[in-house]
Amino acid sequence: MTFYNILILIHILSAIIGIGPGFVLTTIVKHAHTMTDIRFAFTVKRRLHHFIQVGGALLLLSGLLLGVITPSLFQQGWYLTSLVLYLLVLILGATLLRKISAPIRQMLADQTLTETPAYYHELRNRLLRVEYAVNALLLVIILLMVLKPF
Repeated sequence: MTFYNILILIHILSAIIGIGPGFVLTTIVKHAHTMTDIRFAFTVKRRLHHFIQVGGALLLLSGLLLGVITPSLFQQGWYLTSLVLYLLVLILGATLLRKISAPIRQMLADQTLTETPAYYHELRNRLLRVEYAVNALLLVIILLMVLKPF
């Protein structure tokens, strides 16, 4: 097995670890309605997010290393598009998703809340819409990686 093949394996495993859980997180949060369920859902989400961060970092690093080893990748449209879309996903996660989830985190920190506040559903729906968009971008990236259409 060559170093390149090992990097491909790391890249694929990183995609599974870094992207896979993201597709499930929306379902976990979407179906939590009581404050107990919501707190649990966001605790699970936070714990899974660690896998997403590590896998996502390895995904980016291994993808860039593959490009360094094979510079012709930087001339491939599918590779460059995937890289730009992935950077967009990272930016969305660090900015918009963090901003939208901040009031939810504040709400969850208030241990006196026993009933779900009315504003929570609006915040959750905004968060889910952005997460669905991020998931769609990730799906496009996966398709580009597999199909290499251009």
